Amino acid sequence: MGCFSCINGTQKKQRKEEERQASAEARARAAEAAMRREEEFKKSAHGRAAQAQLQQMAKQSANTNKGEPVLKVLFLPQLCIWIIKLYILFAYLA
Repeated sequence: MGCFSCINGTQKKQRKEEERQASAEARARAAEAAMRREEEFKKSAHGRAAQAQLQQMAKQSANTNKGEPVLKVLFLPQLCIWIIKLYILFAYLA
């Protein structure tokens, strides 16, 4: 009985190693396929249009904030009022 457990343990280890190798190979093939699809997309008209749109969006976002604070002074009182209202609402619901 003890000998059979030794053989079964060896077989399990071999099977796990084979599964691990197969899994690693499958991941590598999937990564290669994803890279191929990405390259094909970049070369396609849709890919070039998407890249141009991303560049345009980056340009616009770089030009929008010219040293101005993100939260304006006029917005802060309104934000405080909303927070107080939410606090009262949650206190009422609890």
